[in-house]
Amino acid sequence: MVYHIVLFKLKEDIPPTVLDDMMMQTRTQLLKIPEVLSLKCGKHIDPASEWHFFLAIDFDSMEKLAVYRVHPVHIKYVENVIKPLTLDHKIVDFEMEPHKNVKYS
Repeated sequence: MVYHIVLFKLKEDIPPTVLDDMMMQTRTQLLKIPEVLSLKCGKHIDPASEWHFFLAIDFDSMEKLAVYRVHPVHIKYVENVIKPLTLDHKIVDFEMEPHKNVKYS
């Protein structure tokens, strides 16, 4: 199982309604990608936080994560949703129980 976690810094003065729409767009677009097992996203509770938005996606292998990264839906999402609203991001990927059949996790 692979956990792909991304933290985002938003541009200044992004209204809460735009952030809510960003969360909706994240779920509706990225869940169309067959390699995505599950997806979570949300906004930080503390508005003073350095990182305002997070995305966490589960994949059953590193290979599926690699397919996701170049998938046309993901690329379009980054171009149309992420880049216009964010200043920076941090990506961390974790592998849990490497090579274990996800069916038994």
